[in-house]
Amino acid sequence: MIKKAVMEVLPDVWPMLIIILVIICSLRITYLITKHKKFLLHRELIYLISIIYLLCLFHVVTFQDVNYGASNFVPFKEIFRYSFGSPKFIRNVIGNIMLFIPFGFLSSYLLKNRKFSVVTILTLIASLTIETVQYYIGRVFDIDDIILNLIGGIVGFLIYIGLDAIRNKVKLFRNDTVLDILIIIILVLVIIYSFNVNIFGMIGGVI
Repeated sequence: MIKKAVMEVLPDVWPMLIIILVIICSLRITYLITKHKKFLLHRELIYLISIIYLLCLFHVVTFQDVNYGASNFVPFKEIFRYSFGSPKFIRNVIGNIMLFIPFGFLSSYLLKNRKFSVVTILTLIASLTIETVQYYIGRVFDIDDIILNLIGGIVGFLIYIGLDAIRNKVKLFRNDTVLDILIIIILVLVIIYSFNVNIFGMIGGVI
């Protein structure tokens, strides 16, 4: 599902991503140099990931899957309409949850938030805004999407809390170099998975 989502979004957003990322990276580097701020690779990569995520989220919720059905204001009506494990269940239920897991994690990281109420309010505001805008641009408003997005935001928050607890307890993970290496490894693995890169085949070809 992740692979399919990436391949659906990327062809439409890559020009915008490149332009915006070059501008933002230039501004960020200039700021760090002129203000004599410490450069932490893992922190800057997370900032960059946050920007990419928001741009992709904007594209997904405004340009993809135009739905001419009726709006749904009854909680859980659409959720229970799909058979568990069916393609529509995975796309609409699991997909809406996964869509906001990064939101819960990244917003908590950026705000250093450890309060459940904060991530709940932020996720509700973001999801409600998205659904309202969708309604006014000719798509549909679905209360179930808000519920699922909220679950995703909470899951992302819990992941942040768990990782932060591990970092505080394990001295090794408080080392900036270790964190830099870890996030690079994670990004490489995500790219390999998303684009179905046959790394062993590439290595074999070189050898």
